[in-house]
Amino acid sequence: MTMPIASDRILYEDQHLLIVNKLAGELVVAASGEGEGKLPLFDFLRKDYPGLRVVHRIDFGTSGIVVFARTAAAMEKIRETKFAGWQKCYSALVAGRLERKIGVIRAPLRARTHEGLVEAVTRYSVIEAFHDVSFVEACIETGRKHQIRQHFAAIHHPLILDPLYGDPKRDSAFRRQLKYRRFFLHAASLIFPHPVTNETITIKAPLPKVFLEAVQALRGERA
Repeated sequence: MTMPIASDRILYEDQHLLIVNKLAGELVVAASGEGEGKLPLFDFLRKDYPGLRVVHRIDFGTSGIVVFARTAAAMEKIRETKFAGWQKCYSALVAGRLERKIGVIRAPLRARTHEGLVEAVTRYSVIEAFHDVSFVEACIETGRKHQIRQHFAAIHHPLILDPLYGDPKRDSAFRRQLKYRRFFLHAASLIFPHPVTNETITIKAPLPKVFLEAVQALRGERA
Protein backbone atom coordinates (compact mmCIF):
# COMPACT_ATOMS: atom_id res chain seq x y z
CA MET A 1 0.00 0.00 0.00
CA THR A 2 1.32 3.45 -0.90
CA MET A 3 1.74 5.64 2.15
CA PRO A 4 -0.61 8.65 1.94
CA ILE A 5 1.76 10.79 4.00
CA ALA A 6 5.40 10.60 5.05
CA SER A 7 5.96 7.41 7.03
CA ASP A 8 7.46 9.30 10.00
CA ARG A 9 4.11 11.04 10.49
CA ILE A 10 2.44 7.73 11.35
CA LEU A 11 2.95 7.55 15.11
CA TYR A 12 0.95 4.35 15.76
CA GLU A 13 -1.02 1.89 13.69
CA ASP A 14 -2.84 -1.37 14.32
CA GLN A 15 -6.04 -2.93 13.00
CA HIS A 16 -8.16 -0.67 15.24
CA LEU A 17 -6.37 2.70 15.38
CA LEU A 18 -4.31 5.09 13.28
CA ILE A 19 -2.46 7.92 15.05
CA VAL A 20 -0.90 10.67 12.96
CA ASN A 21 1.29 13.73 13.53
CA LYS A 22 -0.71 16.64 12.10
CA LEU A 23 1.07 19.67 10.68
CA ALA A 24 0.25 23.24 11.72
CA GLY A 25 -1.89 24.75 8.97
CA GLU A 26 -3.54 21.43 8.17
CA LEU A 27 -7.23 20.72 8.67
CA VAL A 28 -8.33 17.49 10.35
CA VAL A 29 -11.73 17.59 8.62
CA ALA A 30 -13.39 19.99 6.20
CA ALA A 31 -14.48 23.23 7.86
CA SER A 32 -15.33 26.82 7.09
CA GLY A 33 -12.93 29.58 8.10
CA GLU A 34 -9.19 28.93 8.40
CA GLY A 35 -7.96 26.46 5.83
CA GLU A 36 -11.23 26.38 3.92
CA GLY A 37 -10.69 24.84 0.50
CA LYS A 38 -7.65 22.78 1.55
CA LEU A 39 -7.81 18.98 1.41
CA PRO A 40 -8.28 17.84 5.03
CA LEU A 41 -6.01 15.24 6.58
CA PHE A 42 -8.98 12.89 7.04
CA ASP A 43 -9.90 13.00 3.36
CA PHE A 44 -6.28 12.39 2.44
CA LEU A 45 -5.89 9.40 4.77
CA ARG A 46 -9.13 7.59 4.02
CA LYS A 47 -8.07 7.03 0.42
CA ASP A 48 -5.70 4.38 1.80
CA TYR A 49 -7.59 3.60 5.01
CA PRO A 50 -11.21 2.81 4.02
CA GLY A 51 -13.68 3.09 6.88
CA LEU A 52 -11.50 5.53 8.82
CA ARG A 53 -13.31 7.55 11.51
CA VAL A 54 -12.32 10.81 13.21
CA VAL A 55 -11.91 10.32 16.98
CA HIS A 56 -11.06 13.94 17.83
CA ARG A 57 -9.78 17.13 16.22
CA ILE A 58 -7.19 19.80 16.93
CA ASP A 59 -7.18 23.35 15.61
CA PHE A 60 -5.98 24.32 12.15
CA GLY A 61 -2.97 26.15 13.60
CA THR A 62 -2.11 23.41 16.11
CA SER A 63 0.26 20.57 15.28
CA GLY A 64 0.68 17.15 16.80
CA ILE A 65 -1.15 13.98 17.73
CA VAL A 66 -4.50 13.14 16.13
CA VAL A 67 -6.26 9.81 16.66
CA PHE A 68 -8.42 8.04 14.08
CA ALA A 69 -10.40 4.81 14.50
CA ARG A 70 -10.08 2.15 11.81
CA THR A 71 -13.05 0.10 13.02
CA ALA A 72 -16.57 0.85 14.18
CA ALA A 73 -15.93 -1.20 17.33
CA ALA A 74 -12.98 0.97 18.37
CA MET A 75 -14.92 4.16 17.71
CA GLU A 76 -17.95 2.96 19.66
CA LYS A 77 -15.85 1.95 22.66
CA ILE A 78 -14.16 5.37 22.79
CA ARG A 79 -17.55 7.06 22.64
CA GLU A 80 -18.90 4.82 25.40
CA THR A 81 -16.03 5.62 27.74
CA LYS A 82 -16.10 9.34 26.86
CA PHE A 83 -12.29 9.47 26.67
CA ALA A 84 -11.90 8.26 30.26
CA GLY A 85 -8.23 7.81 31.10
CA TRP A 86 -6.96 9.97 28.23
CA GLN A 87 -4.10 12.30 29.23
CA LYS A 88 -3.04 14.80 26.59
CA CYS A 89 -0.08 17.15 26.96
CA TYR A 90 0.74 20.09 24.70
CA SER A 91 3.80 22.28 24.25
CA ALA A 92 3.13 26.01 23.83
CA LEU A 93 4.73 29.44 23.79
CA VAL A 94 2.79 31.89 25.93
CA ALA A 95 3.16 35.60 26.60
CA GLY A 96 5.03 36.79 29.67
CA ARG A 97 6.75 35.02 32.54
CA LEU A 98 4.45 33.01 34.79
CA GLU A 99 4.80 33.58 38.52
CA ARG A 100 4.35 29.90 39.29
CA LYS A 101 6.49 27.26 37.60
CA ILE A 102 3.75 24.68 38.13
CA GLY A 103 0.05 25.50 38.26
CA VAL A 104 -3.53 24.48 37.59
CA ILE A 105 -6.06 26.53 35.66
CA ARG A 106 -9.67 25.77 36.56
CA ALA A 107 -12.14 27.78 34.53
CA PRO A 108 -15.43 26.53 33.07
CA LEU A 109 -15.71 26.92 29.31
CA ARG A 110 -18.62 27.03 26.92
CA ALA A 111 -19.77 23.59 25.82
CA ARG A 112 -19.35 22.66 22.17
CA THR A 113 -23.15 22.58 21.96
CA HIS A 114 -23.12 26.22 23.24
CA GLU A 115 -25.55 25.14 25.97
CA GLY A 116 -24.06 26.47 29.18
CA LEU A 117 -20.60 25.97 30.70
CA VAL A 118 -18.66 22.79 31.36
CA GLU A 119 -15.78 22.02 33.71
CA ALA A 120 -12.28 22.36 32.26
CA VAL A 121 -8.93 21.85 33.97
CA THR A 122 -5.47 22.55 32.56
CA ARG A 123 -2.31 21.62 34.47
CA TYR A 124 0.85 23.35 33.35
CA SER A 125 4.55 23.54 34.05
CA VAL A 126 7.09 26.07 32.77
CA ILE A 127 9.82 24.35 30.78
CA GLU A 128 11.84 27.50 30.07
CA ALA A 129 11.31 31.22 30.63
CA PHE A 130 12.61 33.95 28.33
CA HIS A 131 12.42 37.76 28.46
CA ASP A 132 8.66 38.09 27.87
CA VAL A 133 7.72 34.60 26.64
CA SER A 134 7.43 31.24 28.40
CA PHE A 135 7.78 27.75 26.95
CA VAL A 136 5.23 25.59 28.77
CA GLU A 137 3.79 22.10 28.90
CA ALA A 138 0.02 22.03 29.39
CA CYS A 139 -1.83 18.80 30.18
CA ILE A 140 -5.58 18.29 29.92
CA GLU A 141 -7.98 15.49 30.76
CA THR A 142 -10.89 17.25 29.09
CA GLY A 143 -10.94 18.43 25.50
CA ARG A 144 -12.97 21.62 25.42
CA LYS A 145 -12.83 23.81 22.35
CA HIS A 146 -9.73 26.05 22.44
CA GLN A 147 -9.24 24.94 26.07
CA ILE A 148 -5.52 25.67 26.37
CA ARG A 149 -5.79 28.89 24.37
CA GLN A 150 -8.70 30.16 26.48
CA HIS A 151 -7.22 29.08 29.80
CA PHE A 152 -3.88 30.81 29.32
CA ALA A 153 -5.69 33.94 28.12
CA ALA A 154 -7.78 33.77 31.31
CA ILE A 155 -4.62 34.05 33.47
CA HIS A 156 -3.26 36.87 31.27
CA HIS A 157 -0.64 34.74 29.54
CA PRO A 158 -2.23 34.02 26.15
CA LEU A 159 -0.44 32.08 23.46
CA ILE A 160 1.94 34.27 21.51
CA LEU A 161 0.43 35.19 18.10
CA ASP A 162 -3.00 33.75 18.94
CA PRO A 163 -5.38 35.67 16.64
CA LEU A 164 -8.41 35.04 18.88
CA TYR A 165 -7.14 35.33 22.44
CA GLY A 166 -3.71 36.94 22.12
CA ASP A 167 -2.17 40.17 23.40
CA PRO A 168 -1.81 42.45 20.33
CA LYS A 169 1.00 44.55 21.87
CA ARG A 170 3.14 41.56 22.82
CA ASP A 171 2.34 39.81 19.54
CA SER A 172 3.47 42.85 17.54
CA ALA A 173 6.79 42.97 19.41
CA PHE A 174 7.30 39.24 18.90
CA ARG A 175 6.65 39.55 15.14
CA ARG A 176 9.10 42.44 14.82
CA GLN A 177 11.84 40.59 16.67
CA LEU A 178 11.47 37.04 15.36
CA LYS A 179 9.31 37.35 12.21
CA TYR A 180 6.92 34.49 13.01
CA ARG A 181 3.23 34.76 12.10
CA ARG A 182 1.48 31.72 13.63
CA PHE A 183 0.98 30.64 17.24
CA PHE A 184 2.93 27.73 18.70
CA LEU A 185 0.78 24.92 20.12
CA HIS A 186 1.75 21.28 19.66
CA ALA A 187 -0.03 18.12 20.87
CA ALA A 188 3.16 16.45 22.06
CA SER A 189 2.08 13.39 24.05
CA LEU A 190 -0.93 11.18 24.66
CA ILE A 191 -1.47 8.35 27.12
CA PHE A 192 -4.73 6.40 26.84
CA PRO A 193 -6.23 2.94 27.24
CA HIS A 194 -6.55 1.09 23.94
CA PRO A 195 -10.30 0.85 23.25
CA VAL A 196 -10.14 -2.86 22.33
CA THR A 197 -7.19 -4.40 24.21
CA ASN A 198 -7.25 -1.95 27.16
CA GLU A 199 -3.45 -1.82 26.95
CA THR A 200 -1.98 1.53 27.99
CA ILE A 201 -0.75 3.28 24.85
CA THR A 202 1.84 6.08 25.06
CA ILE A 203 2.37 8.29 22.01
CA LYS A 204 4.85 11.13 21.53
CA ALA A 205 5.18 13.58 18.64
CA PRO A 206 8.44 15.53 18.29
CA LEU A 207 8.29 19.31 18.20
CA PRO A 208 8.06 20.72 14.66
CA LYS A 209 11.22 22.24 13.24
CA VAL A 210 9.75 25.76 13.26
CA PHE A 211 8.83 25.41 16.96
CA LEU A 212 12.37 24.33 17.82
CA GLU A 213 13.76 27.22 15.77
CA ALA A 214 11.55 29.69 17.67
CA VAL A 215 12.79 28.35 21.02
CA GLN A 216 16.39 28.64 19.85
CA ALA A 217 15.75 32.20 18.66
CA LEU A 218 14.27 33.10 22.05
CA ARG A 219 17.34 31.69 23.76
CA GLY A 220 19.44 33.91 21.51
CA GLU A 221 17.36 36.97 22.45
CA ARG A 222 17.85 36.13 26.13
CA ALA A 223 21.59 35.79 25.70
